[in-house]
Amino acid sequence: MSDPDEVIERITPNGPRRVVATGMLGLLGSLLLLIAVTTPPVSTAWLLFLVAIGAGALWLSWMIWSASAVVLELTREELREENGRVLARIDNIRSVDRGFFAFKPAAGFRISLHERRPRATAPGLWWRRGRMVMVGGVTSGSQTKSVADLISVMLAERRGDM
Repeated sequence: MSDPDEVIERITPNGPRRVVATGMLGLLGSLLLLIAVTTPPVSTAWLLFLVAIGAGALWLSWMIWSASAVVLELTREELREENGRVLARIDNIRSVDRGFFAFKPAAGFRISLHERRPRATAPGLWWRRGRMVMVGGVTSGSQTKSVADLISVMLAERRGDM
């Protein structure tokens, strides 16, 4: 019998994708704040709008940078972050979808669960709402594909299809 806590596969965030994702949001936030300072609009409401959206973009850029520094691990029992935060347990997974027309993140996949789980997110890497878990964004397509395929194989083995 193999160790259920053994890591079968990992999804490591892609460095260039992280830089582009956070850089674009950071640049947008910086430009909006620069516009608000150098050529403020006449209306106070527009000025507040520029500052709020600019600060929000900078905050989201930082959140994506810090959240996407985590490696995801697939074990025989669960898909989790390397620090132990569980995205989904294998026995709770109904299906995996990574098809071309699937509603999923870039270079990622969607997991449908049997039972609802609390909302959680790591911006740019994964998010969970109810019975749905999305993995992808700043990840490598080849790694997410292999993890999705391995989960599909594990599900088929549990159902007895193999």
